[in-house]
Amino acid sequence: MTETKTRARPAAIILTPAAEARIAELMSRAPEGAVGVKLSTPRRGCSGLAYSVDYVTQANPIDERIETPGGTFFVDAGSILYLIGSTMDWVEDDFTAGFTFENPNAKGACGCGESFTV
Repeated sequence: MTETKTRARPAAIILTPAAEARIAELMSRAPEGAVGVKLSTPRRGCSGLAYSVDYVTQANPIDERIETPGGTFFVDAGSILYLIGSTMDWVEDDFTAGFTFENPNAKGACGCGESFTV
């Protein structure tokens, strides 16, 4: 009998330490009933798709689930194909603060950086 080894599946999206810290901060002040934070790509903006990060109160079993030190991060199952291989970071400076995305699947973005196309 041969032993079959399964390789751990890599996460669909890479979270930087700064992004994980921001998720922990969001979860520390999450509304009652929140089970995590979820990334999705709703259709909006000049280029068609936008990044959206929201609290979720119920886990969807088909969503990608990434456990972080500060809480659970979900990636919308309908958005996963647009996001595979992306890196999510949290950037804060004197003028702005927000999640940023390095997405190898994006073929273009609008001038304001709010939306992207694949």
